[in-house]
Amino acid sequence: MEQLQITSATPNSALLDLPWRQPLAEWPADVLAALPRGISRHVVRFVRLDGRVLAIKEISESIAFREYEMLRQLRKLDVPAVTPVGVVTGRRSDTGEPLEAALVTEHLAFSLPYRSVFSQALRDETANRLIDALAVLLVRLHLTGFFWGDVSLSNTLFRRDAEQFAAYLVDAETGALHRELTRGQREYDLDLARTNIIGELMDLAAGELLDEEVDEIAIGDSLVERYTELWQALTGVEAFHADERWRVAARIERLNELGFDVGELSITTDIGGTTVQIQPQVVDAGHHSRRLLKLTGLDVQDNQARRLLNDLDSYQAATERQDDDEQLVAHDWLQNVFRPTIRAVPRELRRKLEPAQLYHEILDHRWYISEQAQRDVPMPETVASYVENVLQHRPDEKAILGLAPGETPEDGPESDYFHYASSDG
Repeated sequence: MEQLQITSATPNSALLDLPWRQPLAEWPADVLAALPRGISRHVVRFVRLDGRVLAIKEISESIAFREYEMLRQLRKLDVPAVTPVGVVTGRRSDTGEPLEAALVTEHLAFSLPYRSVFSQALRDETANRLIDALAVLLVRLHLTGFFWGDVSLSNTLFRRDAEQFAAYLVDAETGALHRELTRGQREYDLDLARTNIIGELMDLAAGELLDEEVDEIAIGDSLVERYTELWQALTGVEAFHADERWRVAARIERLNELGFDVGELSITTDIGGTTVQIQPQVVDAGHHSRRLLKLTGLDVQDNQARRLLNDLDSYQAATERQDDDEQLVAHDWLQNVFRPTIRAVPRELRRKLEPAQLYHEILDHRWYISEQAQRDVPMPETVASYVENVLQHRPDEKAILGLAPGETPEDGPESDYFHYASSDG
């Protein structure tokens, strides 16, 4: 008789307590978490277990193991993707009928399916920011040699990253890792992404969730443009005269501005030594987040890190400590500015956003109210204003995502766009 088996690199005996003898679609509400999910080919449910939220997808055994291993490899390559927990096989119903295997992954905290980014209407500006994030993710995947094979907004999760978004791969069923992708493989992914995105946006428009002025085809085309521009910046060959060697440093600085570090650079000259060619060979994303992590220990998204580093620079200038050791200044900024600001937000409201995103929005709010008041508003006053006028009206992006202010899962939208497993928050 086949027995239940759990394959996991991080075994958790609590997984045994879940109702594996029932089809996933029939799991009772008391074990499920109230989180929205995007459209999927498979049954997907969220559960709360030992203080964390897990996503469970019912799928065939061979595909479950394949996707589990693929996600593990992507995590080792430091690619933005959901974290695999394990595969559950040998499932049978109470009547002895075989049930499909289940792939278990960690739910990405503070993440949003694209349909939940705006519960009312997706504006042109926001749609473009989502596309920018997806283009960056696709480039990063292709640089590692990953062929996705099913690129879409539905297979992606988004987290706020300062004024932008960061994209994470959530479905690797069709993916494959290669030493290097051919141009044809990259173009296939890119063309499929464009087609899927246009279709998904048209679907949003049909459901009146897209601003009427949004041009779905133009946004799909913009993904191709953004991807091509970024790919060329990261991998393109640049030629210049030998007396223009400053352009090597300029190329590296430009990549740093885009949020990438150059691990290896190929530099060649012609026979006469009059012309030089440079081409990045190894490029790693996360330039700003790595620098902030080294200085402060804060592990945040790259655009958030850029904003916090700018605030750190302002603090260094305001305290006239430009000649002091940068790590000492960063420590003082963390202890005297960043942490007190976050602690000033009521505890019950802090979970609405990640701390770095919260701090970014407080800085934005400070600029806004300072402009209105025509004076430099102190941080304590800024935090109080932000909490009262902005934060308390925001949905909780860690627990229940995609709801309008004040909505609960019971009165939220119930359609193909949103699926709530329960209302336990």
